Parts: sequence; structure tokens; C-alpha cells
Amino acid sequence: MTLTNHKPKGTLGESLVQKQVITPEQLQEAQEKQKEQGGKLSEILINLGFVKVEELASFLSIMWNLPLIDLKTHVVQPEALALIPEELARKHLFIPLQIINDSLMVVMADPDDYITIGDIFARTNMKVQVAFANAADIRRAIDIYYRATDEIQEKVGGILPADIGDRESTADFNVETPITESLDLLIEQAVRDRASDIHLEPQSDRLRIRYRIDGVLYDMNSVPMNIHAELASRIKILAEMDVTRSKQAQDGQFSLKIGDKNIDIRVASTDTIHGERITLRLLDKSVSLFTLPELGFLPDTLKKYQSLLHYPFGMILVGGPTGSGKTTTLYTSINEIDRKRYNIMTIEDPVEYQFENITQSQLDTKAGITFASGLRALLRQDPDVILVGEIRDKETAITAVQAALTGHLVFSSIHANDTVSMITRLIDLGVEPGLVSSTLIALVAQRMVRRICTNCRIAVTPNAVQKEIYLKEMGEELTTVYKGAGCHLCGNTGYMGRIGIFELLVMSEEIQKMLISDVSIGVLREEVIREGIYTMRRDGLLKVKEGITTFEEVMNSIFTIG
Repeated sequence: MTLTNHKPKGTLGESLVQKQVITPEQLQEAQEKQKEQGGKLSEILINLGFVKVEELASFLSIMWNLPLIDLKTHVVQPEALALIPEELARKHLFIPLQIINDSLMVVMADPDDYITIGDIFARTNMKVQVAFANAADIRRAIDIYYRATDEIQEKVGGILPADIGDRESTADFNVETPITESLDLLIEQAVRDRASDIHLEPQSDRLRIRYRIDGVLYDMNSVPMNIHAELASRIKILAEMDVTRSKQAQDGQFSLKIGDKNIDIRVASTDTIHGERITLRLLDKSVSLFTLPELGFLPDTLKKYQSLLHYPFGMILVGGPTGSGKTTTLYTSINEIDRKRYNIMTIEDPVEYQFENITQSQLDTKAGITFASGLRALLRQDPDVILVGEIRDKETAITAVQAALTGHLVFSSIHANDTVSMITRLIDLGVEPGLVSSTLIALVAQRMVRRICTNCRIAVTPNAVQKEIYLKEMGEELTTVYKGAGCHLCGNTGYMGRIGIFELLVMSEEIQKMLISDVSIGVLREEVIREGIYTMRRDGLLKVKEGITTFEEVMNSIFTIG
């Protein structure tokens, strides 16, 4: 076994204090925290905010006299990866990077772990060269490079049709089988890939599996159809659905712990000509809620919107199609309100994120709890702020408006293309224009677009059509746009994460007068534009210019409007 002599002099804490990266008092606090909860001193120092990740990584690289590897730009060799099982890499926090002649280079978070280095040598019978990277980057690289696809194929490939049917009982699902292990792997891989949904779609000759990542569906796997029935039964038992009902649509839910993440899974099934189609919606309960600036509000829009959250009564509506981020905006909005001072209550379908010190309730149509009836029940609980998940019908719309009229600040969502359409949608549902005028404070229309991956972002020249659209909408020329070239970090999609595109309409006296006068939607839209609203188109194109998203994303999501 060949190793670079990288043993540092003194401990990490002593070295950081000596180089004045941290103070002695900060070191003492971190060490006390380490005694209480365990863990690595380096990660505790980062979590306490005493040192930045990049700063500590550079310091440790110099301290250990080891190369600092940026795993965002370095590509892991498949041949090196094949030498080390995922379980070992994840347990000891390292990843094999590449084979150099007769040596294996491994990137470690703790290069002082000589026991693990010895295990690598014994397993591979190769010289071991050690490099360094911070723990978070190594965990992310493990998630990216170790994929469950081959393992799933291996597990289900050996299942014969004759094996299916004998194990479909509740008791059998308490033990590990190829089916239960395959489902766990499917969900685990989806979580690693940042998927929001898993689609299990029976075809005539195979079970198609797709993940929705950043709003786009990707084919991930195909498995033999002979496992479909048992896989569906496994999911339905976990979700407390009726296994015997395959022709009727059903809903259910269950939770899993994937690594250190608590995942809430919503299940929906429906019958097709080839069998039950099942969709699993994944919600990572361990992820903290966004703040309003993180959602993508422009600075001026953000300032206006935040001021609206302090109104004592009235209604704030968020609009857009399914999947446009309305619930996230509503949650983030009420999260900004003082929970100690105000009584905040919600009625949702379903509860997607749980808050402390906020009373949340959920629809239950079997028990007769609808948005309208649930809202009436909340009004008897002396609320100050109410969140109604969605306004779908006349009864809910009128009840919400009455709540806003009687001294409550009401938040809700509605399906409509833009802010003006949201107003007309309320009126179409049966709310009198005068009531709309007197209760609405503001409307937010929004879409979600994919962010360009910052790791592979490159500048390109816009084409003639893009230049023309930008000049017409923004009144200035566009010389440069950006795109993601594709890299291992973003799965070669060029995108990583999503951001909102917003349009905020604050109700003015003139708009209120026009509503009472029952003007046409065209006249109303002209007034909104005259008052200088920053439309979703302008918001989106500004994010294109700043290199946050691409022209294609904005065109697909926003320029289909009106």
C-alpha cells in the first residue's frame, strides 16, 4: 500500500486557532458541541458558521498536503467506481475517482482514516492515492454516481411469473423480497435525483418507470410486466389502500426514511387498459421551507409583496396552473407572519408541510369536510390569518370573501393564467364584482422555470427571433444569453433546480372602480398595463438576461399566455 505522507502536525482545532481562522472561544464552543452530539469537528464548525465550507476545505488541503478535488468538475471513472461498493463508500465517506497506472485515487473527507485506506488496498490490491474534498461534495458525488438501475434489474430479473401470486399477502410484505427491495431502491434513487414524482406506467410488454425532475418527466427504467401486480400490491399495502380494488381509483400515503431524510409519499392509482397506473408524489419533510427572496421575487416586487403581509384584513390570491408553485408561495407567505401575535389557521388538500404554532386541517370528503365547510369551522376559532388551499367553487369563493370582509387576512390559490384572469375567474365563480373590489388586496400570478446549472453554464449568442422578442418586450437589445452545456452534476440536462416567475398586481382605486363599473377584461388589462405592472413575461426575460434561466424555459412556460 502506497500513501502520500500527509500526517499534519497538531490537531485541526489547534491549527485553525494558530492560523487565526477561528478564535479559541469558537473552538471551545465547537468542542463542547462535539462532546454533546458527536460528529466531526470540521462539520460542527461549518454548522455553527465559524468557518465557510470552501475556506475550511482549502485549509485542510494545505494542512494535509493533499490535492483538493472539486467533484463538481472532476468526472469519476466508471472503472474506478466498479471497484468499490456503494455501502463502503457511503459508510466511510469517500469516492473512488480514477485509476492511474496501478494506483487507485480516492477522494476522502477524512484522509487520516488509515483503517479505511487499508480496507481499500485489501479490497482492490492496488496502491492507494489519497485526495481531499469536503464531506458535502463527496455525499453528493456518491448520490450521483452510484445508481440503483442495475441493482433493480438484477433483483427483478430473476423473478418468474410462477413466483408471483403466492406472496401477495400482508404478512409477506413484512419481510425483504426482491419486490420490496426494488421499491426501496426506486424511491431512494428518486430522492437522490431530486425527483418530485415517480410514475409507474404499465405498457403492453413492460412497466415503464419515469421520474419528474425539475418539472420534466424522464424515462429512468423499464422492468418486466410480470412484477407489476406484486409491486402495485406492495405500494398499496404501505399506503393503506385496498389491494382487492384494482379497477377503482384510490389515494393513500406512507412515509420512509431515506438516509437522513424523512420522505412523505402520496400515492394515487387509476385503472388503464394494461393495468393499474400508480403515481407517487415525494415530499422531503427534512428540507426547510424557502424564504420569499429564494422563490425568485425581483427586489421591488418582493418589497411590495412583503408589505402586503401586514394588512389586517382582505384577500391575497396566488394563481397559476397545476405545478406552478402556488402552494410553496402560500406556505412561504404565512411563514413570514408573526405566529406568536396572530392566530394562523389553514384548511388544505392535503397538508404538504407542517408548521409549528400554526393550526392546520385537511380536507376529508368522506367526513363532509370541504374547503367551504372547513373554512366555516375555522371562522368559529377566532383566527386572524386563514389559508384556504384552493378556491374551486362558488361556495368556497363566497365564504372566503366573507371571511376577508369580516376582519381576517385570507390567503388562497386559484387556477388562472394571469392576475387579470384571476379577477374574472372569481367573478365567473359567482362573487359579485363589488365584493371582489372591496376584498382583494393583491394577486400573484406565477410559473416555475428551470434554473441553468451553474456548474456547466456557458454564454451563447441569441438567435434573431429571441433578439426580436426581447427588444419588443423590454425595449433594449439582448446580446448574450446562457445555457447549461450538460454535466454529471445536472445529469446532462443543463438545468439544476427551479425558480419562480412572478406577476404582482396590487389593487388600485382605479381598478376597484372599474370592477364596480363592470368593464370588459380587455379594458381592465389595459389599465393594469398602464399602471406599470411588471408582467411575468418581463420577469422571465430579465432572468434570461441575468443567466438564471433559458429563453426556451420562458417561452414554454410564459409566452403561451394570452
